[in-house]
Amino acid sequence: MTESTRPVPPAAPGSPAERLVDLLDLERIEENIFRGHSPDEPLQRVFGGQVAGQALVAAGRTTDGERPVHSLHAYFLRPGVPGVPIVYQVERVRDGRSFTTRRVVAVQQGRTIFNLTASFHRDEPGFEHQLPMPRVPDPESLPRLADEIREHLGALPEPLEHMAHRQPFDIRYVDRLRWTSRELAGVEPRTAVWMRAVGPLGDDPLVHTCAITYASDMTLLDAVRLPIEPLWGPRGFDMASLDHAMWFHRPFRADEWFLYQQESPVATGARGLARGQLYDRRGRLIVSVMQEGLFRKTDG
Repeated sequence: MTESTRPVPPAAPGSPAERLVDLLDLERIEENIFRGHSPDEPLQRVFGGQVAGQALVAAGRTTDGERPVHSLHAYFLRPGVPGVPIVYQVERVRDGRSFTTRRVVAVQQGRTIFNLTASFHRDEPGFEHQLPMPRVPDPESLPRLADEIREHLGALPEPLEHMAHRQPFDIRYVDRLRWTSRELAGVEPRTAVWMRAVGPLGDDPLVHTCAITYASDMTLLDAVRLPIEPLWGPRGFDMASLDHAMWFHRPFRADEWFLYQQESPVATGARGLARGQLYDRRGRLIVSVMQEGLFRKTDG
């Protein structure tokens, strides 16, 4: 499939899945320049997974479509402004016999807010091994995140209710949420969630890769926060993603259940490191993730 003929996959009209696909469908301005829209959401900054996913779309659309992405490395440089378009400038660094490399700079209001380097690799045969997937309950036996919050609070606050209706991923925590600091005594910096897109995303592998890139930024820093404060209570820290790296091991679909296992090996100097492994329902490791986040204690 060529870069000029890659179709936009279908989704249910008006659904969160359709909005996600639309968010990842960039406008080509020039040969190596794309523009993505940013929803005008009641958020402090543009969601980092959105920028990473859109940047990877821009990189992928300058390739021949025959080599899947195998890794990306990115830095969040400035917070993006919700509701303002983001321009993605792609540098075609290398087109080799086996690997293709792209560098992407995201610009908003004349300032660089994000950069990403992505590497694409043609499929080759080779040996295989992996560590086993953890044993966890099936996603069908776990409550949806929004339902678990409603159960505790009685109703979702208006901002959360708005986000729940627009959320493109069904998220289900393997362990029930903890709501008080007392419940955190002795808790290790580990957590896990089942996730999948809330509707079909079509059959373009690039869309699924970029959708899972979007999702990978949603809960990863939970592992850093877990020993410090409840995940769904008043926040005592200002949090921001600093950098993000992913390695894609096997083909997958983001609209099928995947387990996102997360842990934080260290937190120090107002920064916390988190790593994650994504497994499909067959127990195959499909993606590995690393991210460092900034954690500054707030007065409020």
